[in-house]
Amino acid sequence: MIIKLIEKVQLTVGVIALSVFLIAILIQVFARYFGIPVIWTEEVANYSFIWAVFMGASVMLNRRQHFKFDLFSQKLKGKSRTYLNIFNDSILLIFNLAIFYYGIITVKNFWNYNWVSLPMIKMGYVWISIPIMGLTMSIYTLGHMMCSIKELKGKEVK
Repeated sequence: MIIKLIEKVQLTVGVIALSVFLIAILIQVFARYFGIPVIWTEEVANYSFIWAVFMGASVMLNRRQHFKFDLFSQKLKGKSRTYLNIFNDSILLIFNLAIFYYGIITVKNFWNYNWVSLPMIKMGYVWISIPIMGLTMSIYTLGHMMCSIKELKGKEVK
């Protein structure tokens, strides 16, 4: 299924970004210990952490392990719970599409800005993570909505 492939790619990108973050922090710690000035590690750590968080947030949304308020869903059963899920997913979809739209605007506005310590790298590469997150969250939410609609129609959900 395409959603599982997207999640796998996104999870891989998130793990790589988190690994880059960790390596940059370790380089920074050792460089400070030995008194070697390494100015690029802070920016690399910050921007790789942004990628890791945004990719991880999307994956957690797909797995429905992201934060949520489940007071009503715990009390509801059957079709009522499914209707609530569709309602919640509809609100979430609007929010995700807004993130996607405004993320594109952000990338356009900041694409040609450069990193301070590594001026050959464009800031657009950092901020493109926002519309990617918004788009993938929208795809995942639509997938959840389709499963809920199938559930309402009595079809078996995988």
